[in-house]
Amino acid sequence: MEKFLIIVAGGKGKRMNSEVPKQFHIIAGKPVLMHTIERFSAYPDPISILLVLPKPFIDFWKSLCKRYNFTIAHQVVEGGDSRFQSVKNGLAEIHDDCLAIIHDGVRPLPNNTTLHNVFKKAEKTGNAVPAVKINESMRKISGNDSKPVNRKEYRVIQTPQAFHGKLIREAYGRNFEDHFTDDATVVESLGVKINLVEGNFENIKITRPVDLTFAEAFLK
Repeated sequence: MEKFLIIVAGGKGKRMNSEVPKQFHIIAGKPVLMHTIERFSAYPDPISILLVLPKPFIDFWKSLCKRYNFTIAHQVVEGGDSRFQSVKNGLAEIHDDCLAIIHDGVRPLPNNTTLHNVFKKAEKTGNAVPAVKINESMRKISGNDSKPVNRKEYRVIQTPQAFHGKLIREAYGRNFEDHFTDDATVVESLGVKINLVEGNFENIKITRPVDLTFAEAFLK
């Protein structure tokens, strides 16, 4: 099945306390976003890459590609006012009869095993979402009180999330709802069962300065 990757990179960098969005921060010698694209470019099967960026940063990205001699083939798509709309813009560039893979631009560390798990499960069942177990104790907050919960009943959800093209395009034909926290929740609103596969713990989403240090250590 032909694979299309939609990388969503619309972060504004607010939690990084920086005017430069986190996807453009330099780690291990190049911008985060380049590391992310390289992970998928190195996968054994061919993947067509679409990069969804906010309009004000498209020219900036092109200048970075020149500066770092970044030549991996990809199509740049103009993003929307929200992640939901940005994914929708990316989906408009693909067709129904494919595997649509959606990934956060600031997750540069999915490994090949995770990618293989996601792609094969999604090709077989229609969708697949990577998840990892929770190692820490957890408590549920209710007002001023808290109580412990069984961490074995919970998982941390990651990307890339993969879906049959027709399914994800149909799901994104709906209007946005507040409980749409990722692509899986959008598809789930159609009544579709979501399939979890094993992810990898280092596949973090870079949101804070300390995450940059963590990611750089792995990339080096």
